[in-house]
Amino acid sequence: MSRLDGLLDALRKFYGALPKPPRDPFTLFVWEVLSMHSTPQKRDAALGALKRIPALTPDAMWRAPQKKLEESVRLAGPYGEQRLRALRTGVDIFRRTPKLPSIIRGPVTSARRALKGLPQMGEGGAYRMLLFAADQPVLPIDARLSRVARRLGYGEAHKDFTKTARSVREAVAHELPPDIDAYRRAFLYLSHHGIATCTEGDPHCSVCPLLHDCPEGQRRTLHH
Repeated sequence: MSRLDGLLDALRKFYGALPKPPRDPFTLFVWEVLSMHSTPQKRDAALGALKRIPALTPDAMWRAPQKKLEESVRLAGPYGEQRLRALRTGVDIFRRTPKLPSIIRGPVTSARRALKGLPQMGEGGAYRMLLFAADQPVLPIDARLSRVARRLGYGEAHKDFTKTARSVREAVAHELPPDIDAYRRAFLYLSHHGIATCTEGDPHCSVCPLLHDCPEGQRRTLHH
């Protein structure tokens, strides 16, 4: 068992089972758009409302009554106009490229190129799409996961976040088996830990289940 396995086990015991992002590529895209500047509760309320219309396939969303779409998307919080614009662009891309779900299951370079045009995804969103909707063993690196991993000693910080992400991804993947579920578990628990406990400004080291194995946590608790 690798050190990382032990850390992830400790996080699983601490947080219990965590919800996974949707497996369907279009639904996951909608989930990403609704997640921006929102909370999981508000995002899930908006997604639930879109499901009831129903508007969770590209064609169904394209046909859905505008007023109902607006009301559903508004449940995710502010930036409603930007979200609606992003969704419209995404609907166009998915309808123009009906093969997109199979393209993203193919070679990673072509898969990432195919996702480039989708709004509000960025590199993190594209990697989440590959991991959860295309069964690719890749590790999405967002700011939260990067922070947690580096505090635990995986990867190094660079001025350019892309370089930081690459460094963290290589260090973490080095201890992961080439197994899709292992990658999903690592992403879910490390990223969630970054929201819930290992926060940026004032991490809650005293309650952290990883404290005894975290160089940064040890340093912080010594100084307090």
